[in-house]
Amino acid sequence: MKFDNLLTGFIPEPQGRDGLALAVLLARQAGAHLTVATVKPPAPGGLGPARADASAWAAYLEEQAAAALAQARELVGEDADYITHTHKGSGRGLVELARKRGASAVVIGSAPGGNIGRIVLGSTADQLLHASPVPVILAPRGYADDPPPALDRLTVAYRRGPCADAAVKRAARLAGVMDLPLRLVTLLVSSARPVKVELDMLARLRDQATADLNAAARGHRRRTDVEVELLEGRSVAGALQHGRWAPGELVICASSDAGPLRRVFLGDTSIKIVRAATCPVMILARTP
Repeated sequence: MKFDNLLTGFIPEPQGRDGLALAVLLARQAGAHLTVATVKPPAPGGLGPARADASAWAAYLEEQAAAALAQARELVGEDADYITHTHKGSGRGLVELARKRGASAVVIGSAPGGNIGRIVLGSTADQLLHASPVPVILAPRGYADDPPPALDRLTVAYRRGPCADAAVKRAARLAGVMDLPLRLVTLLVSSARPVKVELDMLARLRDQATADLNAAARGHRRRTDVEVELLEGRSVAGALQHGRWAPGELVICASSDAGPLRRVFLGDTSIKIVRAATCPVMILARTP
């Protein structure tokens, strides 16, 4: 997986600063080029007096976009490109920009309204997570308030299948490039009070999941340190709580096997992981 050209969408709000802080950290550690973009809506057209109003509105939108990029420049400095893009939808505008600029990944912050340290999927993320041709990386709310000095580890949420196996290969390459250890975790969700037949089934599932994890890790240890871990709980969130999480953790999820090729597409489990995670999450685009 190439990680040499990052694109982040910025607005002068806390979520914009969260995404920017994560993008700067990733770009610095991966040695990637960073582009900071603000997406502004198109100005309406018109004739006569309406045309004058449209021109004033267009000037206002341009002024707001310039102010947003000026704030981003104050936070980052000159080690980035700063661009304005016009589109009706902020997420779709970032998808368009990612294609035009050959971005390796798109980084954004969480939508407002959620708990500190958690990710909320708003309209921008929703548009990206159904159309982006490159990985989408989401920063939790409040990430810019106390970002880690560096990433410590990459963790892949693994469940045996073509997309998950491809995700491990891509994550192992990225871990090698960034000189980071890699962890593969499988989440096993069990009921609160399982009966005997369910206990027998859980024991078999544990054995199979452990075997799958070891098989997935095999062959990648020559590239980087790889560990495996089975996390169990009564829900996806509960299973995640039983894991050990480093301050500079990045969770990687594969797109759904049912999603379109070369697009990001979240499955049910990935959505639950995104909502329960307390660290940034990267969703990979589905590859052939």
